[in-house]
Amino acid sequence: MANQSAVPSHDGGEERLEEAIPSLPASGPRKLVRPTLPAGARGRRSYASHDTPLLTHQQQPAANGRAESSHAEAFYLQKQMHSQTLMVFMLEGGDCVEGAIEWYDAATIKVRNGNIRTLIYKAAIKYLYKVGEHHP
Repeated sequence: MANQSAVPSHDGGEERLEEAIPSLPASGPRKLVRPTLPAGARGRRSYASHDTPLLTHQQQPAANGRAESSHAEAFYLQKQMHSQTLMVFMLEGGDCVEGAIEWYDAATIKVRNGNIRTLIYKAAIKYLYKVGEHHP
């Protein structure tokens, strides 16, 4: 340790602080243990995306490496979010979620209906429409 001053010992002699206090490793008293994964699990991810793209942002890039996107999805969601339009989200499982868009990102949309807030994965959305429109 940096402080190496002498400290009187019980027998009248002096001993160094380093000898009186055991040194700790820089990481602290705990040791980090990382278990080794089986060979098959190393490259596998449990959160893999669906194989079928449902919305514009999920489509695969074109052959030249760039996605051919008009950003229509982002523009539409941004417009509905700022106007706080009530929307109906029909999900793949048949469930229906109604509310205004609070925010969205590449994979999710957060919907608010009163005090209830729901996070919806875009991959789970079958289609969406405004509350006033009639859809089957």
